Amino acid sequence: MEVSVSAGPNTQGALRHVLGHLLTPLLMCVGMGLAYLGAFHAPAPHDLRVDIVGSGPSAQVLAQTLQDKGAGALDVRTVADREAAVASLREQGSFGAYVPGEKPELLVASASSDTSAMAVEKIFTKVAATQDAPLKVTDVAPVASGDPTGQGVFFLLVALSIGAYASVAVIGGAGAVLPMRIRVLLAAGMSLVVSLIGTLFAGPVFHLVDQGLGGVWAMSWLYAAGILLVGVGLHTFLRRWTTLGVMVLFVMLNFTSSGGIYRPELQPGFFGALHAFWNGAGFVEGVRGHVYFGGHALGGHVLVLALWFLAGAALVVAAGVVESRRNGAGGATHAVEAKVEREKATEEEMEEAVAV
Repeated sequence: MEVSVSAGPNTQGALRHVLGHLLTPLLMCVGMGLAYLGAFHAPAPHDLRVDIVGSGPSAQVLAQTLQDKGAGALDVRTVADREAAVASLREQGSFGAYVPGEKPELLVASASSDTSAMAVEKIFTKVAATQDAPLKVTDVAPVASGDPTGQGVFFLLVALSIGAYASVAVIGGAGAVLPMRIRVLLAAGMSLVVSLIGTLFAGPVFHLVDQGLGGVWAMSWLYAAGILLVGVGLHTFLRRWTTLGVMVLFVMLNFTSSGGIYRPELQPGFFGALHAFWNGAGFVEGVRGHVYFGGHALGGHVLVLALWFLAGAALVVAAGVVESRRNGAGGATHAVEAKVEREKATEEEMEEAVAV
């Protein structure tokens, strides 16, 4: 006896449901491609600040020649002596300083950005070659021995971000039936745990930094707490789109503008503009300034992290007010329906977050 199976109403409904949810990974694919390829596929210097050491006519001519040939790639200036060049590098005011002469020397600060230092070295190796002289490279601000590429802070950022935004999916989904104050306490607890894990990675486990571990922990906590608060607050408004929204904010736009791989001087202008105020850039540059540059400009980077934290706190307060009004306006029936709807969406949201 043959049994035929046809696509009944239940099958059709389930298919529409699945197709609707497949929109999220497609948007993630498009967003990640645009963000990562747009930011990283063709790094090239623009307005990259470098110094020529010397005050005589030859130094001025060399600086002007490089400025003209660079066609916007370099911002070339002259400084009076080697000490001034070193000071500028240690204050992250420049990314390379060339000392001309019979034995030319290039000063760099790899802790500021290893990729920027490499770009500068490539440029001035060619300059020294025109003088038939080998180029000596001196790193005045080297990175820790456990982070030879100088990109360990960026990967620490990735670990903290994933721990924080995956927690948002759990708290916003499985914890959606809880009062907002309980969700905020969970967010605070998770931000502490995530920051402690990140600090262990940065210090005892991988030795990405060799000093200032307490400050690294404080910035890790502030960074993770900001993400969690923003995500928990957004969940009230975005519901099942929260995972995508948080991913846009704290992965697509965040990792690409952080300066952890390429600083703004090697990226398209859009990502360079984000670097000025995005939380990932605040964390990466804050850790660099704290660990390698004696706290130079640290206050501004911490301020960026604090403002994101305050934005998250404001979102949580707004979300709490909206939820109270919804519950008050809808009564018991609305509350029960909303609870069932949230519980149904929880598993789907969790699967999307884990897939990411």
